[in-house]
Amino acid sequence: MISPALTSLCVHKLIRKHTVLLSAGDQVSVIPIVKEGLIKVFTRVEEKELLLYYIHPGESCIMSFAACMSHGKSQVYASTELDSECWLLPAQNLPDWLATDPNGYARFLELYNKRYLELLDTIHGLLFKRLDERILHHIREKKQHLGTNPVMMSHRQIADEVGTSREVVTRILQKLQSDGWVVLQDHGIFVNEAVT
Repeated sequence: MISPALTSLCVHKLIRKHTVLLSAGDQVSVIPIVKEGLIKVFTRVEEKELLLYYIHPGESCIMSFAACMSHGKSQVYASTELDSECWLLPAQNLPDWLATDPNGYARFLELYNKRYLELLDTIHGLLFKRLDERILHHIREKKQHLGTNPVMMSHRQIADEVGTSREVVTRILQKLQSDGWVVLQDHGIFVNEAVT
């Protein structure tokens, strides 16, 4: 739970979905704390993206926190996946928050550990999982995070987020459909949870 000591230092803001909050190389001036909605944090090389993690309600971005603490620049990109309600903690208020909220730093360490484990899982998937397994896992995760089925994602979006080409995604999705894992629809990808 976000403490009153923290929210008193923040700016409250409603942010529309698909809004870019941060790009690599930007000076981090605020730390977002999600009240409602979902933020996607990812890295990008040329036109390829790699999803790093999602920020859910009650959570914040450890990469922004670390950059603020070191007065550094962002190494990642962040954008809203849904319309989101956030508290934005200005970087200059970070020392005050840590001084007035004794649980603040413990919460940061808890989130850091969670993100570290998620990044290890991502690396494990890149190294050891077949691409079809990664794509199916990605769609299932998106379904869980967005709470929708079918999942509204284009083949290009999937390709960008898992770091491959759109043509490869299309072929793999057709194979996943023929195997009964998904149903490709005009308005999204339906995940067949009856198949295990």
